[in-house]
Amino acid sequence: MIRYSLICDAGHSFDSWFRDCASFEKQAAEGRIACPFCESTKIARDVMAPNVAKQRDDSARDLRMKLRELHDTVVANTEDVGDRFPEEARAMEDGETERRAIRGRATFEEAKALLEEGIEILPLPGLPSDGN
Repeated sequence: MIRYSLICDAGHSFDSWFRDCASFEKQAAEGRIACPFCESTKIARDVMAPNVAKQRDDSARDLRMKLRELHDTVVANTEDVGDRFPEEARAMEDGETERRAIRGRATFEEAKALLEEGIEILPLPGLPSDGN
């Protein structure tokens, strides 16, 4: 089945379904297609966008899944120190506290300062929402 956008000689646009192109051509030539607005039988195909089936792109879904796995692994193997992250990272670097895997929050300026001090940190990207 093919759906055509049609237009009559009065400028009315409408859609209709046909078995194939030949069916449309034959019915139009015989005057068997009528405009639903004015009943004109002088019908032509209107300009229409093609309906092209897109192949599914699973790469974005796969990337989201890998990002979720990374996030889950980090959460499972680190201690959440929250907003104390910069202080905890410095304390471990200075030998004031035991070295351990931590995660938390830092502002851009705090993270930049830690890096400038030679403290290795790694930002963890946020998870995209499931709707995106």
